[in-house]
Amino acid sequence: MPSDTNPYGGVFGGWLMGQMGLACGSFASRKSVGKAILVAADAVRFPGAMAVGDELSVYVELLKQGRTSLRLKAEAFGRERDGDAETLVAEGEFTFVALDENNRPREIAAEERANG
Repeated sequence: MPSDTNPYGGVFGGWLMGQMGLACGSFASRKSVGKAILVAADAVRFPGAMAVGDELSVYVELLKQGRTSLRLKAEAFGRERDGDAETLVAEGEFTFVALDENNRPREIAAEERANG
């Protein structure tokens, strides 16, 4: 949407990072079977550009699972509004920590780690 653009008319990188964070957060909550919060974003790059009206798809992959944390890779692709061409517009690695009801790190269930 136009409100998500930078002063030059391109889609704002912060908005793209936010969408990637949301996708990773959904993945992390499902994988850890509960609350998981973002603690780091690394190696974020913006190799392509999106235009207003393009469709965004974010794909998440588990890179590493620790006792209480997940390291995820997110790739964001823009598809042109009136066609099928897709472009990698952003990618990065996101680390999430699973939290308990007291907001303290909690162990991710052993069966969940085994299925990772």
